[in-house]
Amino acid sequence: MFIEIVSPEKTIYTGNITSAYLPGSEGFFQILDNHAPIVSTLKNGIIELKGDFQEDTSKNLSLSGPNRATLEIESGVVEMKNNKLIILVD
Repeated sequence: MFIEIVSPEKTIYTGNITSAYLPGSEGFFQILDNHAPIVSTLKNGIIELKGDFQEDTSKNLSLSGPNRATLEIESGVVEMKNNKLIILVD
């Protein structure tokens, strides 16, 4: 699936991933390829992504192992639609 993570200051990451584990307001949840459409709010926590991350394209993420990256957020909103995941973060 394609992902775009955006903050008010900049685009943090765009690329393809295989899954995202998100700190939802009502608890953590996971989004995989071809997930049903969803809109949710996010709380303070860590977004965990799985995919093929390259050092130069993921400089705003913390690489945490092979094919894993994380991003700490304060809050945000996520939308999944047509296999495109958009995350707006603070």
